[in-house]
Amino acid sequence: MTADFADLLVIFDLDGTLVDTAPDLLGALNHVLAEEGLPPVALDEVRHMMGHGAAALLAHGHLAAGRTWHAQDQSHCVERLIGHYRENIAVESGLFPGAAAVLYELERRGARFAICTNKPTHLARLLLTELGIAARFAAIVGSDLGQPRKPDPRHLLHTIESVAHHAGPTVMIGDSLNDVEAARGCGIPCIAMRFGYLDRPVEELGADAIVESYDRLIDAIVELLGDMNVSGATMGIA
Repeated sequence: MTADFADLLVIFDLDGTLVDTAPDLLGALNHVLAEEGLPPVALDEVRHMMGHGAAALLAHGHLAAGRTWHAQDQSHCVERLIGHYRENIAVESGLFPGAAAVLYELERRGARFAICTNKPTHLARLLLTELGIAARFAAIVGSDLGQPRKPDPRHLLHTIESVAHHAGPTVMIGDSLNDVEAARGCGIPCIAMRFGYLDRPVEELGADAIVESYDRLIDAIVELLGDMNVSGATMGIA
């Protein structure tokens, strides 16, 4: 027996959870560093920082090269990084292994899904459009100037409210403390992905469940929401 997810809303974080964006973010970072006459950084140096924003990545690149990160340089460098990233947003980025099958299975069982990300909304929507999946999300809510962002639960609440006619159970899928704290503030469960852009051991995030890969995600959702008429499921992904 497979579970009926007709009333379920699954909200995904984007970078490090649904899409592996690190290669293109690194490319944009190293492009700007090269323009500044600085050496490139390796992915393993900054992978854990991919969810911390462009300024944090640039600060690391400058400081790693022994150059002072002057405040007056920050805005210009960030704009250049974002501009390069926008033009190359899906060159190497792609869904994490197994994610496409999970999206298909959630849809097949009647669930809807949304994106709640600290990435600017226009970049999140552009990325998902380039990957050919933007239309499959009931809402894509990123960070916008002057608006709350995770871990502020109002960001996640706004995402939920943006999904028309949703009144059933909701679960958050993420890879950071921001995701867990936002979910906790909204009173919904959160599943953490062990493979994400973690800046600490995943066990320290306080998530309701941890999964190693997308192959285990639907089972984890069923286990968390089993008392909400979402029970008795097997993975069932072709």
